[in-house]
Amino acid sequence: MTILPVNPTENVTPESLQAFLRQCAGLARAAGRPQLVSISLAVDHLDPLAVLESIFEPDQLHFYAERPAQGFAVAGAEAVLEFTTAGADRFAAARDRIAQVLTDTIAVGPLAEPFAGPHFFLASGFAPESPADAAFPALRLFVPRWQVARSGDSTVAVANLLVAPDAPVDLLAAKVWKAHAKFRAFDYRQARRKDRPTTPTRVEEIGGEGCYLRAVATAMEEIGRGDYRKVVLARARRLTTAEAFHPLGVLNHLRQHFPSCYAFSIANGRGQSFIGASPERLVRVAGGRMHTEALAGSAPRGESASEDAALARTLLHSEKDRREHQLVLDSIARRVADLGLKLEHADQPRVLGLANVQHLHLPISATLPAGVHILDLVARLHPTPAVGGTPREPAVASLARLEPFTRGLYAGPQGWVDHRGGGEFFVGIRSALIDGHTALVYAGAGVVAGSTPEKEFAETELKFKALLEALTD
Repeated sequence: MTILPVNPTENVTPESLQAFLRQCAGLARAAGRPQLVSISLAVDHLDPLAVLESIFEPDQLHFYAERPAQGFAVAGAEAVLEFTTAGADRFAAARDRIAQVLTDTIAVGPLAEPFAGPHFFLASGFAPESPADAAFPALRLFVPRWQVARSGDSTVAVANLLVAPDAPVDLLAAKVWKAHAKFRAFDYRQARRKDRPTTPTRVEEIGGEGCYLRAVATAMEEIGRGDYRKVVLARARRLTTAEAFHPLGVLNHLRQHFPSCYAFSIANGRGQSFIGASPERLVRVAGGRMHTEALAGSAPRGESASEDAALARTLLHSEKDRREHQLVLDSIARRVADLGLKLEHADQPRVLGLANVQHLHLPISATLPAGVHILDLVARLHPTPAVGGTPREPAVASLARLEPFTRGLYAGPQGWVDHRGGGEFFVGIRSALIDGHTALVYAGAGVVAGSTPEKEFAETELKFKALLEALTD
């Protein structure tokens, strides 16, 4: 990436912006290829979701993620560059595409600030292939035209544009100048309130009633004969409402009620959005360090402090849940062993309490060896035993027989890569695909020796409850 010593906040005029873009067009002519030009600005406090509400268009791609407890939110809208791929090497293909784009990138602004510079947003399916009629491809990567992000007390707005050798510089400069003025003094009054639909008029279990109980019973038979040790089986429900769903209306509810989760919305530009509040980080890379976690085992929250504490203690001492959690930890260690990482973590998991459920949780970190990219980690860690099973191959292969639907983005890795090779990915669980007046809602539970169909069904009901309350008013 070429970093030019230009401060986009000093002595900025339409004429100076045109001169800068002419310089970029000259670099494009010298390279013989268009250049991605990324202009970052440190701006006064902006709410990224409020900005997205103002510029939202159903026929444009967008990516939004926020984790209030971690103090960040990022929104990217419209695509200046887009890349789709599929297959077993899809993450390697995405890594190579990012490297290729960065060789033809010109960046200016406060690039040391969090979320400054070009970001590559990825929406990834659970499976390496996707049906032709799927709402999303197996992997889509895009660079947004507009990005706004907040991290702590820092807010950065980024404009990305593709400058060809013969680019209409005057028109590009006018568009960037208009955006510059807008982000300097953002008018939130342009946004209209996005209400959630009322109670669903119809709720359908995909596969029919009793399907999930039978699937769990079959999985337990297969575990009993040694086909695999754990499999995570999901359910899907289709909700139909009188009013259309709006992803940002649901998102407002999720961010407020699940502050320790990743509240997210990923739009495909065809009116469909994948939304949710995921408690599970897949991997984060920053400052040469890798951070991931082992998350498994579930228990409800109590009605009182005493009941809640008793449920947490039972979870901590549950042989079945501790065994399920250990399977996840062992799997993570195996999958990254060839990269030379030395994992650092506590001896015992702790309880992670969410709004309506609690899990066994163990943070894991490691120093990242030179040459290891965040997408190398994503390729190895996905799917974790918390959403697939273990051993991975036979457990995941069983899903085609046991689940009566295609997962799509559900339980797939969603996230971003920055120009420094850092980034963050979360697992797309506690989620739904919304499309007009319908929402396909997903929830899963881990099946191991000692599971019962009724208990796993109850766990999915608990997870459904939170999403159903978020989707409708």
